[in-house]
Amino acid sequence: MPNSNVCVRRAPEHIVLSRPDSIGDVMLTLPMAGLLKRTFPGVRITFLGRTYTRPVLACCAHVDQTIAIDELASGDAPDRLRALQADVLIHVFPHRQVATWAKQAGIAVRIGTGHRWWHWTTCTHRVSFTRKRSELHESQLNLQLMAPLMEVPSLSTSALADLAGFKPPEASSRVAEWRRPGTRLVILHPGSRGSAVEWGPENYATLIRLLNEGPYTVVVTGTAEEADTYRRSLPLTGPRTIDAGGLLSLDELIGLIGVSDALVAASTGPLHIAGACGIRAIGLYAPRRPIHPGRWAPIGKDAHALVADPACPTCAAGGACDCIRRITPGRVQALLQGIPLP
Repeated sequence: MPNSNVCVRRAPEHIVLSRPDSIGDVMLTLPMAGLLKRTFPGVRITFLGRTYTRPVLACCAHVDQTIAIDELASGDAPDRLRALQADVLIHVFPHRQVATWAKQAGIAVRIGTGHRWWHWTTCTHRVSFTRKRSELHESQLNLQLMAPLMEVPSLSTSALADLAGFKPPEASSRVAEWRRPGTRLVILHPGSRGSAVEWGPENYATLIRLLNEGPYTVVVTGTAEEADTYRRSLPLTGPRTIDAGGLLSLDELIGLIGVSDALVAASTGPLHIAGACGIRAIGLYAPRRPIHPGRWAPIGKDAHALVADPACPTCAAGGACDCIRRITPGRVQALLQGIPLP
């Protein structure tokens, strides 16, 4: 049966995916680009994001061009969008200013959620669905916005992971040196820049001590600001512990993830990069909506999402809760022990 939502009859030639959002959100949008490429052979995909996510988008085989909202905001945005000669723009992340620019640019098909009032005046097609109360994963929810273009398939997160088209860059020379014979290379990323409930420094400290007793090289990563915080509490002086906080560009971090065996983090961009790279991505979560792993777990062939208590009553009631801190370091260590030694 045809999907009654399909309104656009001519196959698009150039689609803009607009997600001026964080790295994790961008990562979970890449399968959407892959599905569009598979459905419309020859279509061009331009990704409208933020400047700092460009290294991520450069790793995606399905993205032909990037444009940064930071750059649009500093010039004549409608003219720049018009120059793309795109026939479709999908607002994967609702952004009022982008919606106005796209309308002014005269992009023929502009698709957004029906739950933003400004889309009623700026979009040609609106899709009604809710993210907050849905049982679907974020990568699956993104596909709902394709309904005006095509029959949207029901795909598992595993199938969507296969559509990401993500390939990390070659590791830099200094990062490659951290890959030591006879040890598993494990990245610990303690911070989240406020994007997630965090596991806590005491748990990371215990995990580092456990890993120091086995065949592991541990690399601790984060921004310079995050490093200033975690250096106060983490044991970073072991012979196989490397403090890389504030030292790596995003390109280098992605390259490091690509040559590592595992990454442990809360729901952050590096966790989702690890899932896309196919390494063991161990995510630490609270079961509270809308931040629960059913919505935000990493996707990939070796991705895992841990919670302490799936039935946590405080999380079920939507309250602030630190139950994530009851995920034991030993449970994480057990998952890491299952990785074959190189």
